[in-house]
Amino acid sequence: MRSLFTLCIAAATLALAACASTPPAPAKVEGGVLVGLSGMTLYTFDKDAAGSGKSVCNGPCATNWPPFKAEAGATPSGDYSIVTRDDGSAQWAYKGKPLYFWIKDQKPGDKTGDGFNKVWQTAKP
Repeated sequence: MRSLFTLCIAAATLALAACASTPPAPAKVEGGVLVGLSGMTLYTFDKDAAGSGKSVCNGPCATNWPPFKAEAGATPSGDYSIVTRDDGSAQWAYKGKPLYFWIKDQKPGDKTGDGFNKVWQTAKP
């Protein structure tokens, strides 16, 4: 009886550890596009090479297209990764493409940056 109890405790501990080690996704899907936890639409930039681990949107570009910053200690998982920006800060990427917000989106659900200059697209799962 004691060994069965020990086995059940061990199984429960492993199950809890697996749940605890899976970090929450930094974004969610709403209306068929990725949005930050604030509900604001996320975008990708065609000039960013997927998988390069780099963003080419810096300076004035990043003022208009604020990077979706990753907090210190953030842990990527699944399709999410973290790229290091030119200024040394961390930015979330989805399937290797850095993610950005658009300064002209005013409220959750806005997608006014989609197709901007034919190089900005809503990020889609």
